[in-house]
Amino acid sequence: MSAVTTTEAAVTVAPAKDTPQVRRRRRLSPGRRLPAARLAGPVLLLALWAAASAAGQLDPAAIPAPWTVVRTGAHLWTDGTLPTDILTSLQRAATGFVIGLVAGVVLALASGLTRTGEALIDGTVSLNRAIPTLGLIPLFILWLGIGETFKVAIIAIVVYIPIYLNTYAALSGIDHRFVELAEVQGLSRFAFVRQIVVPGALPGFFVGLRLGVTGSWLGLVVLEQINATSGLGYMMFQAQNYGQSDVILVGLVVYGVFGLVSDSAVRLVERRVLSWRRTLSS
Repeated sequence: MSAVTTTEAAVTVAPAKDTPQVRRRRRLSPGRRLPAARLAGPVLLLALWAAASAAGQLDPAAIPAPWTVVRTGAHLWTDGTLPTDILTSLQRAATGFVIGLVAGVVLALASGLTRTGEALIDGTVSLNRAIPTLGLIPLFILWLGIGETFKVAIIAIVVYIPIYLNTYAALSGIDHRFVELAEVQGLSRFAFVRQIVVPGALPGFFVGLRLGVTGSWLGLVVLEQINATSGLGYMMFQAQNYGQSDVILVGLVVYGVFGLVSDSAVRLVERRVLSWRRTLSS
């Protein structure tokens, strides 16, 4: 009896040699999103600019100090010049952006959902994309005149191309099994677009939307220096003639702030609309 008990105790105490050890799972995801992380780069750049200016490493005539740019911006704002130019630029950018947005989405849907539309539209847009948009300015001036119309038209072209390309690519990338499932379920054309096409195209659409928002500001910088009497680009062009680098930097800072804010707004809407996706960014 005691021999059996001793044997059982030995069996109980003896460690199992083949028991696998628990391995810690390695985290491969980027981790949690840091609050206001996208502002770290601009803030660091501003700090380096201020430090270099304070140390006398930058020529004030070429690159004024940040506090000089702030004083100049405050002066332009109080005398009414900066608010008027900002409002004019916003109107031009918004009008061209809306036209380009509608055109890009409509053309992408027509090209992505029908073979006839693809044959007529996709090649034409690819040809338009191969031609430098700013190179169309002389031709558009001859067609539309030197006023506001040609500026809005150029901005619309700059906007619609990335929106079309990314939305069309997303439509083309929808798994054909979803289309077959919709056919088996007997979905109508409207229900198919609402339940299959729109969710499948939204990720690509938002990528194109971000590129279009940025493109509208880039095009505006050039267009407002051509026969314009107001706008941020006109203000910068006039400052160039008088050697006012601080005014030029004010315009660039305003353009940069508008671009960052608009891009952040699109990203916020994207995260809300596509909250159902599980991605690295989420």
